[in-house]
Amino acid sequence: MSLPPALSLDQRRAALEKAAEARRQRAAVKEELKAERLSISELFERSERDEILGKLKVVSMLEAMPHTGKVKARRLMQDLDISESRRVRGLGPNQKRRLIDHFHRVP
Repeated sequence: MSLPPALSLDQRRAALEKAAEARRQRAAVKEELKAERLSISELFERSERDEILGKLKVVSMLEAMPHTGKVKARRLMQDLDISESRRVRGLGPNQKRRLIDHFHRVP
């Protein structure tokens, strides 16, 4: 396997800051989901325009939903035939629809 390209100190610093900002943005969105200030359908709409949100793992998104923990999230993904490595932007239209339907039914 080849080595990654060598980065200058400034390039490395910029890449680390960009990654940290992406983590902050994804954490903020998960907090909005948990507090029910953001619906799953709104997240799907935003993820179409925002590359950082599009790269959010589906399992992380589901774990952030109210009344859904690690076990329920993985069970739901298995029931809906969604791979654990799937990202939000990688979901198909039917998978998105089934997730939206599921969370509109849950109290």
